[in-house]
Amino acid sequence: MISKNRYYCRSKISEAKFRQLIRCFALDFTAMSATELTGLSVRSVNNIYLKFRSRIAESCERESPLQGAVEVDESYFGAHRVRGRRGRGAYGKTIVFGLLKRQGKVYAEIVPDCFKATLQGIILGHVEPSTVIHSHCWRGYDGLVDIGFDKHFRVHHGENEFANGERHINGIVSFWSYAKRRLAKFNDVAKQTFYLHLKETEFRFNHRCDNLYLEVLKLLRLNPL
Repeated sequence: MISKNRYYCRSKISEAKFRQLIRCFALDFTAMSATELTGLSVRSVNNIYLKFRSRIAESCERESPLQGAVEVDESYFGAHRVRGRRGRGAYGKTIVFGLLKRQGKVYAEIVPDCFKATLQGIILGHVEPSTVIHSHCWRGYDGLVDIGFDKHFRVHHGENEFANGERHINGIVSFWSYAKRRLAKFNDVAKQTFYLHLKETEFRFNHRCDNLYLEVLKLLRLNPL
């Protein structure tokens, strides 16, 4: 008789085998690699990985508002650049807006556009008013002082200014680089699962100094599958 699995209710997978799968996930092994190591079917591993990502996304959305010094920026994921379509008009790309507390955590959200109302709405919902905000000079960041963010500093990327003392967004740019490198191995993530992969990447970045295996165990212990 298979012993009870505290992390996956009504599952036929033993807890020991399930812990092995969590360890594979924590080490960022693909579903195919995890299948070879655990003996589970590819279909089962893919299904469980999807459930892991859902729990992780729920956890990320519950994070407290950022404060201190926060960098904000937008980035584009997906299709390769199409001739004649560049920058914010890039065809077929998914737009992601990110906020990063310096020396701390990042929050990323898929957005429909980079207009002022969209970006300011997210900032208001995830950043404390006393926060020092750093951005580049895109007009979508205009007016932050008018909505209560008295300390807003910019760098002029268009004038080849990428840092001026404490004025820079190097931290969030580093996160974009990490996210794109990591997601590239999935060979074009499907749009319907991109959000979950994005949140997993956010979670991994935020726990980069922690034991990810223990962090995932903790999530599933509090909220089993």
